[in-house]
Amino acid sequence: MPLTRRGLLLGAGGSVAVVAAAGVMVDEGWLPGRYRMRRALGLTGPAGHIPDVTPGKVVSGSFVSQDRLGTEAGWSVIYPGSRPERLPVMVSLHRLGGDHKTAVTELGMDRFLPAAVRAGVPPFAIATVDGGTTYWHRRPTGEDAGAMVLDEFLPMLTRQELDTGRLAFQGWSMGGYGSLRLAAQAGSRRVRAVAALSPALWTDPDDASTEGFADAAEYQKFSVMGRQRDLDGIAVRVDCGREDPFYPADRAYVDGFDRQVTATFEDGAHDAAYWTRMVPAELAFVGRELQS
Repeated sequence: MPLTRRGLLLGAGGSVAVVAAAGVMVDEGWLPGRYRMRRALGLTGPAGHIPDVTPGKVVSGSFVSQDRLGTEAGWSVIYPGSRPERLPVMVSLHRLGGDHKTAVTELGMDRFLPAAVRAGVPPFAIATVDGGTTYWHRRPTGEDAGAMVLDEFLPMLTRQELDTGRLAFQGWSMGGYGSLRLAAQAGSRRVRAVAALSPALWTDPDDASTEGFADAAEYQKFSVMGRQRDLDGIAVRVDCGREDPFYPADRAYVDGFDRQVTATFEDGAHDAAYWTRMVPAELAFVGRELQS
């Protein structure tokens, strides 16, 4: 039987097996030691810098999500200026371990967005919401953060006087995967663009995160691999660092399109240093497409 990440995590029965599994995972890029070493050696590219500008206005709140089984989900809307306007909206989906605040606290989008608009990017709002650890799809428990976004959060944004008829999706890591999947579900009549930053993708279902997928069958059911045509009519951008453990699968995903999409694969790891470097390009891409 071939050695897989899932088998190592679920089947390591003793200390020797655990140590061996950890060694393999570091070597394969599943643990961060390799990237800390490469960053210390200056091999993962320059770190991004959050711009020193006046932050845009951030409006936050919460709602009880039926799709998340009664969970109180926090949300935020980031505006490029101090006063809310009727704007198209980019829904930004957080990584595993993040929440609706992470787009600000980790990626500085409340500063990157006004900086982008000052540089000439057409204005839009950024909306974020808590997705838990669900990988933005229906879990065996019945919790479904993806349905929450489409059926609960988007109507709420419409009531906030945002133009959800001109929509984009963006996300990083778990949220990058989720953005590709939900953009396809929402469809090209509403969605102009999707920008996935280091999306959490796997070519082997047995390697998929045990946090977000109970087994290989669940991953195959909700995978975006091989389903690139679901994004027909939507502008697509994928960015991933070459030192990222998801690089091979992300590259394979991009290669699976039968049309031209925007993609970059440069030096970078699976960390905020790389993500903040790429946020300006993703916001510029989304802004242009929302105005097209």
